[in-house]
Amino acid sequence: MVMENKKSLSEEDIKLQYITPALNNAGWDNQHMRMEYAFTDGRIIFQGQSSHARKAKKYADYLLQAEPNKFPIAIVEAKDNNHTISGGLGQAKTYAEILDLKFAYSSNGDGFTEYDFITGQERNLDLDEFPTPEQLKERLHKAQGLTPETQKIVETPYYFDAYSHEPRYYQRIAIDRTVEAVAKGQKRILLVMATGTGKTFTSFQIIHRLTKSGAMKKVLYLADRNVLIDQTMTQDFRPFKSKMTKIQNRNMDSSYEIYMALYQQLVSPDEDKPNPYTEFQPSFFDLIVVDECHRGSAKDDSQWKEILKYFSSATQIGMTATPKAVDGANNLDYFGEPIYSYSLKQGIEDGFLAPYRVTNSFLSVDLTGYIPEEGEEDLNGKIIEPDYFSRKDFGRELAIRKRREIVAWRITKMLMQIGRMTKTIVFCPDIDEAEAMRQLLTNFNSDLCQKDHRYVMKITGDDYEGKRQLDNFIDVDQPYPTIVTTSEMLSTGVDCKTCGLIVIDKEIQSMTEFKQIVGRGTRIREDKGKWHFEILDFRNVTELFHDPEFDGDPEPPTGGGTGGGGSTPKKPKPKPPTEPHEKYLVDGVDIQIDKEYVSFLDANGKLTKESYTDFTKKRILGKYPTLNDFLQKWTESERKEVIVKELKEYDVLIDAIREQNPSLADADIFDIVCHVAFDQKPMTRKERANKVRKSDYFSQYGEQARKVLEVLLDKYADTGILELENVAILLTPQLAQFGKPQKIMKYFGGMDGYMSAVKNMETRIYAA
Repeated sequence: MVMENKKSLSEEDIKLQYITPALNNAGWDNQHMRMEYAFTDGRIIFQGQSSHARKAKKYADYLLQAEPNKFPIAIVEAKDNNHTISGGLGQAKTYAEILDLKFAYSSNGDGFTEYDFITGQERNLDLDEFPTPEQLKERLHKAQGLTPETQKIVETPYYFDAYSHEPRYYQRIAIDRTVEAVAKGQKRILLVMATGTGKTFTSFQIIHRLTKSGAMKKVLYLADRNVLIDQTMTQDFRPFKSKMTKIQNRNMDSSYEIYMALYQQLVSPDEDKPNPYTEFQPSFFDLIVVDECHRGSAKDDSQWKEILKYFSSATQIGMTATPKAVDGANNLDYFGEPIYSYSLKQGIEDGFLAPYRVTNSFLSVDLTGYIPEEGEEDLNGKIIEPDYFSRKDFGRELAIRKRREIVAWRITKMLMQIGRMTKTIVFCPDIDEAEAMRQLLTNFNSDLCQKDHRYVMKITGDDYEGKRQLDNFIDVDQPYPTIVTTSEMLSTGVDCKTCGLIVIDKEIQSMTEFKQIVGRGTRIREDKGKWHFEILDFRNVTELFHDPEFDGDPEPPTGGGTGGGGSTPKKPKPKPPTEPHEKYLVDGVDIQIDKEYVSFLDANGKLTKESYTDFTKKRILGKYPTLNDFLQKWTESERKEVIVKELKEYDVLIDAIREQNPSLADADIFDIVCHVAFDQKPMTRKERANKVRKSDYFSQYGEQARKVLEVLLDKYADTGILELENVAILLTPQLAQFGKPQKIMKYFGGMDGYMSAVKNMETRIYAA
């Protein structure tokens, strides 16, 4: 084929005729190559309470795998022949870096440009010079420094059956890096993965590959809550079946391979008796995985740390969403620098985690504080010690009944806005406040409690009935309990995929606790309508979102470790010590919500207090600086859907604008853009449709064609321009009465005539 013809080919033709055959000839068959490989889900764009959309997924043109259907090793990006050979290399490098691959290639059909991340070198190759799977694999193994023994461990495949799924790209990286580190003899390993990104699944695949390869024989999985162990055993760890046991009643049975244990079950309650774990030799376990290792296991003087020290010869892997850098409780000092981190921000950007919207509600008494009068008694007849009580004291040292009522009513009001069956967790200062809030929410929602008394429940460590309902709260198919009040118990590890509202009415100084609480809402369940979650904050705790520590680089450890991750909690100024007393209870008067503001995630993943209108205007003007720029693009576009998709990718929140501006509810997308960004007076779709009807546009067509166009115009007035452009509209009942699509098009002289008529009608709709 001559070069001139080659340059007229599309990118898809270049791939089909040149790139794919070249790769096939080098040994990259269908089992070694995946085309159009999507490795993200596309960020969810929150466009209002009832409307959500996704940005485009990230796709690699080719993902090359070193072994049949496993072990990704390289990325190839294609361009048409009007680009240079290296025209796609920038994108290939970016994707390879995200996917933790060492080889990136670009091609325009004339040859390949290779970038080797190992050497940092770049070279051009002819079409017939592309390396084989064996050659790339050999180069990678040489760089990794693998021996035949370690190579066997690294190449052990993932567990897969009819019920399992392929790891997401970041899970694969975490698993692969960990297995390689263990194979090379690293004894302390830390993985940092945001809540909701599958730490348990990642742990399972690590344990499976290490035990399957023979590198590890006895494994201990440690957690500090029964719910974490039970969820793990019945879900991700289910394939271990008979090989696995849960240590209960401090009974140490040496006949199993996988041991699931609470720290508490390994420690003797009697100081005079030896700890149960000492029944095993210090060398008994080859591998220990510590779930949620930001918690007590990180403390230097804890009994939990003693377990890890006793089995110090074992390889120990810490899993956490929140690396800590706090004196006396530093998992970074113990485990070292994370070998991989995947943040909440990245999870939201990739579309694997739900975005959030924050409502900050400031109560008047929280802003002014509470000062009792001299000799004032609380509602229980106790004299209140003279003092200034600030917001951080409310619910701990002093409870205000009126304040509780306002908080409960505001929660109820929000549920009326977002859906009263939205799974909700209310975090309270202590167990007493959780009980008081439960009662108030019950009374404010008595109509739903009448249908099922479990609509509102308290789930705390001391509440047996509440804890019995925890599984139902977690179950996505069980509506009750719907609202749960708690203090500490639900802040970590509870996997409630449909939790859509998190209420914070407790002081939180720890970044770790804050991240864990936010993590209760990050799961996505599209099949249940869970695309995002709301945070209702009465304590201004969400200011921590703006702290660089929230989603930034970890801090260096404070001691002798090699790591660099974590967060240092903000410490309040100490209050002068007072005599111990029971919590005061006062009635409170003249308390109200002083002010509220709503924040949402902007295009860069940062929380912004900007209004949807101002934010959207800024985004539109960034894409179309003038009205003429937009009008020209809109007029010239063959399909308006292309522009709408571009606006979506640019975070233009059309549906959110409609939701907040009822006057724009029936406005066309075109009018919303022109109104918000360029101050043009908007028209409704019906007004635009009537304008076309009053013209002589229909007179040029026959009777049947005019009737079809009338129905199409009605459809536009009801649903907008996007449905009008879709040929599938001819299958709707209103148009099917005129016959099949082919027959309808004959009224216009065929397919081209029909499309021309629709295009002309669009022009009339948007005429100035």
